[in-house]
Amino acid sequence: MTIDNDSDLDPQETQEWLEALEAVLEEEGLQRAHDLLGALQDKARAAGVHMPYSANTPYINTIPVDQEEYTPGDPGMEWRIRSLIRWNALAMVIKSNRVTSELGGHIASFASSATLYDVGFNHFWHAPNDQHGGDLVFIQGHSAPGIYARAYLEGRLTEQQLDNFRQEVDGNGLSSYPHPWLMPDFWQFPTVSMGLGPIQAIYQARFMKYLHNRGLVNTEGRKVWCFCGDGEMDEPESLGAIALAARENLDNLIFVINCNLQRLDGPVRGSGKIIQELEGDFRGTGWNVIKVLWGSYWDPLLAADKKGLLRKLMEECVDGEYQNFKAKGGAYTREHFFGKYAELKQMVSHLSDEDIWRLNRGGHDPHKIYAAYAQATKHQGQPTVILAKTVKGYGMGVAGEGKNITHSQKKMGEQALKDFRDRFHIPISDDQLYAAPFFKPAEDSPEIQYLKARRAALGGYLPQRRRTAPPLQAPALASFDALLQDTGERDMSTTMAFVRILTQLARDKAMGRYVVPIVADEARTFGMEGMFRQIGIYSPRGQLYEPQDADQLMFYKEDKKGQILQEGINEAGAMSSWIAAGTAYANHGVNMVPFYIYYSMFGFQRIGDLAWAAGDIQARGFLIGGTSGRTTLAGEGLQHQDGHSQIFAQFIPNCVSYDPTFAYELA
Repeated sequence: MTIDNDSDLDPQETQEWLEALEAVLEEEGLQRAHDLLGALQDKARAAGVHMPYSANTPYINTIPVDQEEYTPGDPGMEWRIRSLIRWNALAMVIKSNRVTSELGGHIASFASSATLYDVGFNHFWHAPNDQHGGDLVFIQGHSAPGIYARAYLEGRLTEQQLDNFRQEVDGNGLSSYPHPWLMPDFWQFPTVSMGLGPIQAIYQARFMKYLHNRGLVNTEGRKVWCFCGDGEMDEPESLGAIALAARENLDNLIFVINCNLQRLDGPVRGSGKIIQELEGDFRGTGWNVIKVLWGSYWDPLLAADKKGLLRKLMEECVDGEYQNFKAKGGAYTREHFFGKYAELKQMVSHLSDEDIWRLNRGGHDPHKIYAAYAQATKHQGQPTVILAKTVKGYGMGVAGEGKNITHSQKKMGEQALKDFRDRFHIPISDDQLYAAPFFKPAEDSPEIQYLKARRAALGGYLPQRRRTAPPLQAPALASFDALLQDTGERDMSTTMAFVRILTQLARDKAMGRYVVPIVADEARTFGMEGMFRQIGIYSPRGQLYEPQDADQLMFYKEDKKGQILQEGINEAGAMSSWIAAGTAYANHGVNMVPFYIYYSMFGFQRIGDLAWAAGDIQARGFLIGGTSGRTTLAGEGLQHQDGHSQIFAQFIPNCVSYDPTFAYELA
């Protein structure tokens, strides 16, 4: 490959270096090239050379064509099944909004991500069974209709339930989004409000490592998959904990970001590139990044791009332009994309406008997606993020494909329905079309048999939620006898009494190992430092240093098998850990007893949305607001004085709140 660079002082020498690198790649492989470049970089830095830095790679697929893992299965069959799921998801929203437009729903989000889910369901995501603990899949909330449509083909949901989408009050409908409270045997995780899915996924993956390292549950081979949108990544919770995932080497975590370049009102980064921005965020933090931008129809063009001009153009175009290329068709793309360079326009002269419009994005190509998923599941030592470029409203045509209005589209006209039907070969006649009926092949059809066989090979159906785990043996009340007695003249704060109870629980032979103390850098405030040495602070690397207070009785002890989750100044992370521990009964078949102890003023009012999600997911555990009240620590001022947490707690129906005063009440 040659390069054109007007600022290069010696293009011939540059070309010789490039040819040398190509020879190494050809003769000795990728790893040798990696080692050589690393050595050159170290040498240059040692000599004081200012090294150019970028966390970004070129705007092409991360995995070269010759390194893509082969896609198993029957691609044609999977396309037919995926098309039926697309139709039924669309019909569900359209039909419900003919009942009343107040029901709402979303067509465009699943339309853009259908292939991303389909490849996972068919080839990667394990259900919990006797041989496998099951993968945890956080499904993007707005894609719920597509998940229901698949479950309908699987026979898990009825047509009547689909007809009652967003009309679940009488118990025979489907919730608007993933809600474990409303569908307790179906949904694993609540992922709306946006941003809560990503942060919960990170801490679920971390808690799986915690369970494994402490010898409580074997979580080897299990993954946490989190699906989110590019617009959703602007939520602070979405990116706020990605450093933890990198720092603790959570290679059991895979993010799939559906980069359709649009949010509700318009482009996510119209004058920029959201994929490049996210790549920099994640790669700079220490994640493995896989970009899936261009589908297989682009491969011949990229292979013919000997001068790198097409790659250069791909870099130059911004997201607002890419949106237009899909919304305005092949002729527009010929003129406004390829037409920017005469050489590129000539390159596609043999293609019709229809051919150009069909040049697919990577997130709609099952072969590219399979290769990315396969590489992500095998990657070790880092979490992985897959940035998949898609089209919002894919398949909706004039009704919304790639248009700014598409997120809010709930209806489609008869012509748009006809175009959708024809595009995806849905066997529904013209006279039935306007009614938008659901379509399900016969039980013995090849499609249904294939669909069920794929899930059987992966252990069963997903999503599913299990609600039982072996009960724990609680200690007898007599164990806390000292706290049930009058303390006489000796003063004891409620917080001190709690710490004694927690210490006693952690020492209990039957229940102790299942107790999970969680703190957000306030353990010393509550007098918990004695537990540091007794049960240890969890650290996946153990303790690689001698603590400053090693000569003290209550020294700061980090341990790979440590029991305390010390989250630092991070209430949202601590609450996410509490949710992960409090749902272990459903996700891992083991009852854990989490205690999140926090400065009460920084409790519900800091993490109210996560607390509501904890109620939805039916987390079990204890939230302990220490130093509460208007008179405690008066010197800290009103910003530290809490007299309203109990009011906030009442907002969550299944949060049982209590304001104890005496030690015996706690015990």
